[in-house]
Amino acid sequence: MQEINNEKDILLLEKRFVELSRTAYQRDIITYSDFLNLNEQNILHTLPKDRLFTRFVSFGGYGMAERQMAAFIPDALYLRWGKKDVDPEVVPYPFCALKISPLNKKFAENLSHRDYLGAVLNLGIERAKTGDILIDGESALLFAHKDLTELICRELTRVRHTSVYAEVIPISGADYTPACEEIKGTVASVRLDSLLALAFSSSRTRLTGLIEGAKVYVNGRLITSNGYQPSEGDVVSVRGMGKFRFDSAGERTRKNRIMVVIHKYV
Repeated sequence: MQEINNEKDILLLEKRFVELSRTAYQRDIITYSDFLNLNEQNILHTLPKDRLFTRFVSFGGYGMAERQMAAFIPDALYLRWGKKDVDPEVVPYPFCALKISPLNKKFAENLSHRDYLGAVLNLGIERAKTGDILIDGESALLFAHKDLTELICRELTRVRHTSVYAEVIPISGADYTPACEEIKGTVASVRLDSLLALAFSSSRTRLTGLIEGAKVYVNGRLITSNGYQPSEGDVVSVRGMGKFRFDSAGERTRKNRIMVVIHKYV
């Protein structure tokens, strides 16, 4: 899907979500979206629930995935499963994990996310059909729609000047824990702008513009209020800057500031 940046595109995407939900309800099957970026996930999360015919869950292959696929699940299936809530990891999502590795590690370049993404898109694959790309040492993990895995394994033979090969691995084997930097500090209050200033070592004034400019998401939902108060465990993503997890708020200092701990993904 293209970046959603105008009212017409938003309405079309909302209509698509409603259609997927209606199909799931009428045919008593699970229906799936493409991979959604943070902006598209926010549109889904803020869609009035009375417009949807079913509930939905989303997943991107691992716990901290940024790009996620939504699954619209009819109530009848919840009843058959005997569960009120369904862990998204048990839903049979139609995507696979692929590991992309150099043919010869000795001559492999230091490849970036942009390098891998460019190589995949050059195969004629739409970005909406692929999820996150994770750099893991000399190799990379790619989540892609299952209908494309054969094409990728056959055609993806080079990333920049490095010869590579791709292979499908179990989703369970793609468990990925991003590297984190622990940051401790004090804030006047546990507000979103205060946590951003601590995480990115910047002034609240500068970061206020990012929030008001619709670049900050908490658990995939767009937040435009500087005074929003995240809960412990929330993941905050800032487009173009990175993301962090708000871990805990502790005692107050003598100056009446609150001790907080966050983990910034590096």
